[in-house]
Amino acid sequence: HTEDELSRSSHSNPGKSLVNGIKTNPASNSPKSSLPVVMGPPVYVDLAYIPNHCSGKNTDPEFFKRVRASYYVVSGNDAANGEPSRAVLDALLEGKSQWGENLQVTLIPTHDTEVTREWYQQTHEKQQELNIMVLASSSTVVMQDESFPACKIEF
Repeated sequence: HTEDELSRSSHSNPGKSLVNGIKTNPASNSPKSSLPVVMGPPVYVDLAYIPNHCSGKNTDPEFFKRVRASYYVVSGNDAANGEPSRAVLDALLEGKSQWGENLQVTLIPTHDTEVTREWYQQTHEKQQELNIMVLASSSTVVMQDESFPACKIEF
């Protein structure tokens, strides 16, 4: 392809030159290395949904270092696809240990899975140390003036 052809193809179909919102080189389909990643202060939110059904493909300790939530929703229920991922649950512990402040965090699994149960049992002491509470699938969440079953939090 000539440079003109590449330019025309990216203008006629601009979505093909984006990967996860980052402009890419259409010939190589890899992010431009010249774009700096700006690391700002962490973001504090009340409720955060762990991306991609708690799959390890998109979430790592950096997510939990940067997105600091009072409540994290874990919605994965597909063991064949690694959802929820034990690595992501471990990343929560690693990320939270870097906060430098012991804020209460509540993990809300929307499904009762073997991965979540095993992780809970094997890391319970670390969870207590980091002030992380895990709700059972039959738990109730109370936010402001409203209460509802934890398993109803789906997006």
